[in-house]
Formats: sequence, C-alpha cells, structure tokens
Amino acid sequence: MASSAVMQTLLATPVAGSLVKNQSRVSHLFSATYVPRPRGGASRRVLCKAELDDKMNSEEKIATPTPTPTPTPTPKPKVSKKFSDVFAFSGPAPERINGRLAMIGFVAAMAVELSKGQDLFSQISNGGGTWFVGTSILLSVASLIPLFKGVSVESKSDGFMTSDAEMWNGRFAMLGLVALACTEYVSGGTLL
Repeated sequence: MASSAVMQTLLATPVAGSLVKNQSRVSHLFSATYVPRPRGGASRRVLCKAELDDKMNSEEKIATPTPTPTPTPTPKPKVSKKFSDVFAFSGPAPERINGRLAMIGFVAAMAVELSKGQDLFSQISNGGGTWFVGTSILLSVASLIPLFKGVSVESKSDGFMTSDAEMWNGRFAMLGLVALACTEYVSGGTLL
C-alpha cells in the first residue's frame, strides 16, 4: 500500500519534478508539503484541463477551417408617417424646418444688410415679412413631403452633407439670427 501511495504521488506530480533542477528524489514523496520557489523571478503557467482541451481543439480547427457564416443584414427601422410622430418634440420635422428657415433667413438678412444697408427690423417692415411667410410655407411643404412618404433624412445623407451637419448649421443659424436681431436692437443700427 505504501508503494502504491508513492507511485500515485510520483505520477500525479510530474511537473514539480521536471521544472525544478537539483531536487532530491525524496522531495517527490512530499510534493504536497514542499513547494519550491522559482529562482530569479521566473514564473510558471499552469493550464487546467479545459484550457488544454481548448488549445487542442483550436489546433484541430486550424488544420480544418470551417466556413464563416455570412451576417444577415439588420432591417432598417420603420419611419413613422403619422402627423403626431413627424411633428413630435423630438421628431424629424420641427428642428429641421426651423433650422432650414433660419439658415435662409440669416443669409438673406446679411445679404440685404450688405447690399442696401438696412437693419433686420427695417427689412421686415419694408416688405420682408411677406417674403418670409412665402419662403416659410414653401420650404416647410418641401421638407414635409418626403417625411410623410416615409423617407428619413438620415437615409439621404452621405459624405460632407450629413443630416447631423444640417442640424448643427441650422442651430448656429438660429443663434446667429437671434444674435443679429438683439445686436441691432441694442445698437440701434446695422451690424456692419
């Protein structure tokens, strides 16, 4: 029975005997209590049976490559055509249309100010109000037709002219138009 225990100890711990040099034959008998420390900062890597099996399986897979499945395209989310969804607070219409109107209004106000020397309030009182209402109606209808057909703005944006760039340009134009009106009101004259 003692020889059986010695054989089991020797067979169960082949790593300890092969990694440590100058180890006496007696230490194989006491491998559970004596654990030698590696010298010079050397480290040991212990793999469990599952890791060895995975490593062997991966080596087998390298020898016989399996075809990779082709990914299925993800379906595009449906765009709502309902009036309440299009004109919702975070819907596609309100900020886009206001941004587009502000971009046209800011450029037109600056162009008239440079060419005629009129401030924003003079432009509105001298017939600019009717131009503003006409442009607003035309641009709003032109912006709403694709949205009610179910075409998203993001699907038509690519390259330099993206839907996010349009949003940011519209936001800056809204701020610019308000800043222009406030500056001209406070100063009492044209900006330029």
